[in-house]
Amino acid sequence: MKKLLEAMEEKLYGQKRNVRLLAAAMLAGGHVLLEGVPGLGKTRMARTLAGLTGGDYRRIQFTPDLMPGDITGSVIFNLRDNAFTTVRGPVFANILLADEINRSGPKTQAALLEAMEERQVTIQGTTYGLPDPFFVIATQNPVEYEGTYPLPEAQLDRFLFKLVLDYPGEEAEKQILRGHVPFHEEREEPVQQVLSLEEIRALRKELSGVIVEDSLIGYITAIIRRTRESKRVQLGASPRAGIAVMMAAKAWALMEGRTYVTPDDIKLVALPALRHRLLLNPQTELEGGTSDHIIQETLAAVPVPR
Repeated sequence: MKKLLEAMEEKLYGQKRNVRLLAAAMLAGGHVLLEGVPGLGKTRMARTLAGLTGGDYRRIQFTPDLMPGDITGSVIFNLRDNAFTTVRGPVFANILLADEINRSGPKTQAALLEAMEERQVTIQGTTYGLPDPFFVIATQNPVEYEGTYPLPEAQLDRFLFKLVLDYPGEEAEKQILRGHVPFHEEREEPVQQVLSLEEIRALRKELSGVIVEDSLIGYITAIIRRTRESKRVQLGASPRAGIAVMMAAKAWALMEGRTYVTPDDIKLVALPALRHRLLLNPQTELEGGTSDHIIQETLAAVPVPR
């Protein structure tokens, strides 16, 4: 896992925290929603991860006219064989990039999100299991961009993390410019695999051995319940959110080489695991409040176990 993180950080300048959170989500068996303006390397992040793990990589560009069958697959009539043939869609991959997921309508979004939840798809009445691991990295433009269809809260809840990509720092941006290869010149060398899919599956099994003490389970529960008590929140975090925080903290601890979770692990993963699960009151939004602010205040208010 250490080699994977080092290789990703080498390829993705200025994104160390997000790279590590992305790897933790994959390890925990979750999915990630990346939000950021165009040009911040969201596609490169997914492609690099696929190359480093040797996983089958597919990309779907979401557009207003994209149909559910374009994602899951369909049944077509083969004239040569005089029979119907099932054509599997791009969802049959180890790492799937759902680019600009909020550019398509709710019906098409739901087709992918159901596959994420069930780890299987149904094509014309026949159910097919998806590859293992199956890791979705969905990207979306910020809400203020026109021509988008915001994901409903119930569907957002299916993502383990929502990561917000900011502009890189000055030094990182210089590194990006230095490492740029013009399109007409020779392309950069293919990414070398450093972690196999079998090793990822083995690491996931080790998660069950990572210990979360009762005091820390109480800490997670207190954080989740506190989000529901805020008067600025219309819908607080659900019990599923608590499971997400716990699993993400276990994955982070395992990445750090530990078999136990600490309060710092929980604090570190709480923001990306919860920011998309809170529904703010309209008044809070008008005043410029954000779920990030509420989560940070919650973490500051809930006592840390000794």
